[in-house]
Amino acid sequence: MSIVIIGGNERMVCQYEDICKNYGCKVKVFAKENGSLKKKIGVPDLLVLFTNTVSHKMVISAVGEAKRNNIPVARVHSSSATALCGILEEALGKSLA
Repeated sequence: MSIVIIGGNERMVCQYEDICKNYGCKVKVFAKENGSLKKKIGVPDLLVLFTNTVSHKMVISAVGEAKRNNIPVARVHSSSATALCGILEEALGKSLA
């Protein structure tokens, strides 16, 4: 499963990548906006938006791209590792615990 994470804390990017790897997922993390997301997102299986730490402009761009490509979007206010694990468990239907 491929996942794109938008938002989150820059210091936790490696943690997000490790968590996704433990669930058997490929991941791209965009903690802050670096130009246009359209070409960078691609067509993942799931788009995760950490809404607390991302700009409104970035959310609109990401959601628009997700709608265009029929990508499911998971919105979470918290950008914690636990929140990411919860999303992955719900999406994959399995737990690592």
